Amino acid sequence: MTEREFATEVVQRLQTAGYEALFAGGCVRDELLGRTPADFDIATSATPDQLKPLFRKCNFFGASFGVVEVLGPRGDHGEWLKVQVATFRTDGTYSDGRRPDAVVFSSPEHDAVRRDFTINGLFFDPVANRVIDYVGGRADLDARILRAIGDPAKRFEEDKLRLLRAARMAARFELTIDPTTADAIRAMAPQIRVVSAERIAEELRKMFENEHRVRGVQLLREFELLKEILPEATPEGGVVASLPGDARFPLVLMAVCTGAPTASFSAIASRLKLSNEERDRILWLAKHRAALDNAPSLPRSQLYPILAHQGSRDLIALAPSSGADFCAALLDQIEPQQLNPPPLLTGDDLQTMGLKPGKKFKTLLDTIRALQLDGVLTTRELAREKVRDLMDANEA
Repeated sequence: MTEREFATEVVQRLQTAGYEALFAGGCVRDELLGRTPADFDIATSATPDQLKPLFRKCNFFGASFGVVEVLGPRGDHGEWLKVQVATFRTDGTYSDGRRPDAVVFSSPEHDAVRRDFTINGLFFDPVANRVIDYVGGRADLDARILRAIGDPAKRFEEDKLRLLRAARMAARFELTIDPTTADAIRAMAPQIRVVSAERIAEELRKMFENEHRVRGVQLLREFELLKEILPEATPEGGVVASLPGDARFPLVLMAVCTGAPTASFSAIASRLKLSNEERDRILWLAKHRAALDNAPSLPRSQLYPILAHQGSRDLIALAPSSGADFCAALLDQIEPQQLNPPPLLTGDDLQTMGLKPGKKFKTLLDTIRALQLDGVLTTRELAREKVRDLMDANEA
């Protein structure tokens, strides 16, 4: 069973029980655009309490807002199927600029007009196979227009993250932003700073990892959102356009801010509350972004550790140059074990030779490793001899 088939079953069960039930929001938009929805949301006249007897497995984590997660069987790919079912509602005030303070269960018409953009305010009845449109979303979708529902300023005041979502969605779906909506985004851009770092970062991830990231960055700049969330961004847009299509978030973020001082990337990672993995990759790229400029002339002991790192391909994409081209060709030709061969000596070996652990251990091991990568030392015995020579020289 597919997720869509399961979602349709949920709608059918609700309708059979006498309730209105429709596909809602993004899944309707995506299907009208010929895309496969990432998930299916259902809007219904049934309240969470009325859903309980209809579905055996439910999660009521969002029941106070009328949202229930209905769980189903395993899907075609072995995953557990699930859909969110939300009661038609009207939102109250948004004192935190994120979520309504309270909701009132209402009708599909009122539920549609509370949503952000017309293309997200569509409903679809999978049983009757018909689109239900109270906000003009079908016409805007056909005309490739992104338009806020009702008063744009009010929609953005309710949830400031919608300012970023507008730019991301316009880029992702190749839409033109309605002039009145665009004016409101530009006027309210400074207010994006009240949104939590985690929500901003997640929105940037979705934008930066999309194939239309270049236009997304352009729109952020055009609406003066970029200077609010990434003041370190390079004025000309960095090297985003030259990145591979599958570039991940840390690389794109680096490319957007490619002209920023190296020290600033730690502040960016902290400000956006990035994961440790993202932070480590960004800081590594920032530290080594100029390392490939003279790659053909670098000794292997300096170049190979960089190329052996998991971020080496990102580094090459970030700093296009003859040096980067040299490294890309080298990576295609050389075996991974040549870049990072097992060390000739370890700390245990040094202890076996009678040396006591201490600061000199790292110096000796780093020296031996460099000579190994440069091809000067090729066997363990030669490495041991070199250690003895170095120790004799220190004692002399």
